[in-house]
Amino acid sequence: MTSMLPEPVTDTGIDTASSPTNPQKRKRLFLVLGAVVAKIAFGYAWYQHSYASHFVSTDNAYTAAETAQVTPTVAGIVREVYVADTAQVNAGDIVVVLDDTDAKLALDQAEAELGRALRRVRGYVASDANLAAKVIAARADLERTKVELNRRQALADSGSVSTEELTKAVNAFDTAKANFAAAEAAREANAVFIAGTTEENNPEVTLMRAKRDQARVNLERTIIRAPVTGVVARRSVQVGQQLQAGSPILSIVPLANVHVDANFKEGQLAKVQIGQRVEIESDLYGSNVKYHGVVIGLSGGTGSTFATIPAQNATGNWIKVVQRLPVRIELDKNELAERPLQIGLSMTATIDTRSKENTNGQHKKVLSKLN
Repeated sequence: MTSMLPEPVTDTGIDTASSPTNPQKRKRLFLVLGAVVAKIAFGYAWYQHSYASHFVSTDNAYTAAETAQVTPTVAGIVREVYVADTAQVNAGDIVVVLDDTDAKLALDQAEAELGRALRRVRGYVASDANLAAKVIAARADLERTKVELNRRQALADSGSVSTEELTKAVNAFDTAKANFAAAEAAREANAVFIAGTTEENNPEVTLMRAKRDQARVNLERTIIRAPVTGVVARRSVQVGQQLQAGSPILSIVPLANVHVDANFKEGQLAKVQIGQRVEIESDLYGSNVKYHGVVIGLSGGTGSTFATIPAQNATGNWIKVVQRLPVRIELDKNELAERPLQIGLSMTATIDTRSKENTNGQHKKVLSKLN
């Protein structure tokens, strides 16, 4: 039977632990490793100081736009609806039509009132000529009765005129005087309606014309048009619905004027100024698509300041929270037209704080170049 014993170890005569080459080799490796680490650290420090430190970035950024809310300016029943959600409309396109029966009747009534006012003013002018003639006749009658009264008074002293005739002359003169005063008063009262005016600018005619124009405008407003070019959103109007003036019926998002609201930490804003250039990435298109823009404004306060229930920092228990300030970024119109963005999309914005030549009101020139 063969015995299962371990094979004897052969002694080579070399002591590896005492080999003079291993410590030197390890030392060289450590030196090389240290040099590589130092070079990487120096390169990173140089990159941070000379390049990366001039950029601030945030992914707390979202697209936004000045959305137009469409509301009727007159009440009425919806007769036709021409758009639906996601529809593209141009400024001036008809979106909703209201029933115009009442508006047409109101316009006809206003036209009639205007015609009646014109006739009334013409009557004032005609009456003025007639009343002027009456004043002349009353004045002549007054002068005649006065002469007769003076003659009878002269004859009364000699007894040639009876007391009865003298009394009649006095009464006739008083009556003529009253008639003359009444004629003058009537003319003056009529002249008030036309004094310093013509038929066209008479206050009564002007008032009725304004009412006619208002009725005409109300009729035109039964046709509701898009105020801006964009995409229809949040449409809530239906045919047959009774609308009140000012009630929102739909919104229009002007996608051609989308901007980015980037919320930077307060510690990132020391070098951020209006007019600096921005590079933006959209989660919609990915990192392969770059948008370019410019800073056009910084908010007047942090988001927490304008919150419904703002933070109460003047309390006993206080914890410092880093605040964020919204920065508004205008996008390149050409890039936006090539790849449209809807509002509310997530973006990543990086501001180049070295572009100081565009500050101090020069952002308008940058915008003109971008456009």
